[in-house]
Amino acid sequence: MSNSSSMAQFLLLAFADRRELQLLHFWLFLGISLAALLGNGLILSAVACDQHLHTPRDFFLLHLSLTDLGCVCTTVPKAMHNSLWDTTTISYTGCAAQLFFFTFFISTEYFLLTIMCYDRYVAICKPLHYGTLLGSRACAHMAAAAWASGFLNSLLHTANTFSLPLCQGNALGQFFCEIPHILTLSSSHSGFLREIGLIVFSTCLRFGCFIFIVFSYVQIFRVVLRIPSKQGRHKAFSTCLPHLAVVSLFLSAAAFSHLKPPSISSPSLDLALSVLYSVVPPALNPLIYSLRNQELKDAIRKMMTGCFSKAITCFFSSAENSCVVQGEKDSLWSFRA
Repeated sequence: MSNSSSMAQFLLLAFADRRELQLLHFWLFLGISLAALLGNGLILSAVACDQHLHTPRDFFLLHLSLTDLGCVCTTVPKAMHNSLWDTTTISYTGCAAQLFFFTFFISTEYFLLTIMCYDRYVAICKPLHYGTLLGSRACAHMAAAAWASGFLNSLLHTANTFSLPLCQGNALGQFFCEIPHILTLSSSHSGFLREIGLIVFSTCLRFGCFIFIVFSYVQIFRVVLRIPSKQGRHKAFSTCLPHLAVVSLFLSAAAFSHLKPPSISSPSLDLALSVLYSVVPPALNPLIYSLRNQELKDAIRKMMTGCFSKAITCFFSSAENSCVVQGEKDSLWSFRA
């Protein structure tokens, strides 16, 4: 068996053996990726262009959309390529790059979700201090900290994982490069323990974020339930439900995928769960966040209406100019005749 220094490529897990099912997976992934690109692209454009959306909540939503786009662009194109061309290979450097960027974006997204929970906590539990605790400089620092933490976490994991000797073949039981599946190919006991230590440290950090999220929502619900008016409670809950739904979807799928008992593990179940936590959330997050955010929906509608109006105006002005030019040509020909 070859080690990591001489290994040229890895073999990814195929979605199906039949050609028809492979093409079906290609079109399914194409639809999901287009939905993610369209939804997150609209959120990015709306938040960047509309002055009414220059709030801390929408600022962090913009960064969350960037991580969603990064996750989709990291894993989906290669899976679509393999399904379309009936192949399962990925180069060694391509696998390292895919693992680095996926870990980077997924870690940053988790940190951003924790910060967005803090934003909701301050907005509901400490509204008088909202402008002070979440000023523009504080928001920029928190976003930068999330990106820097995700980068450092990804760099450490990628460097350590690909420094291990891989002597157990090159077949990964996953449709993209992921740390646990690469570790199964290693025969280095010390390197394996070192990576396990990094995973335990990252898990403890994420568990701390999870405890913070749970504690924050306990405080939020206590405050909301004390609001006397039903309309006030509904408005407060509506600002929290999208974030709570995204966190629940993200954590439940990822946790069950990595912590499920071996007795119920199977390649098809592992594949479905990995798609559920790595591909589906980037496509669903824009829909979830726009359902109860009336300002965001108004901004997207206004932006799309403006673009459509400009396109119609340009079309008719071009058609009118072409008619004028054609009329001048007809007049010129009639004059020459």
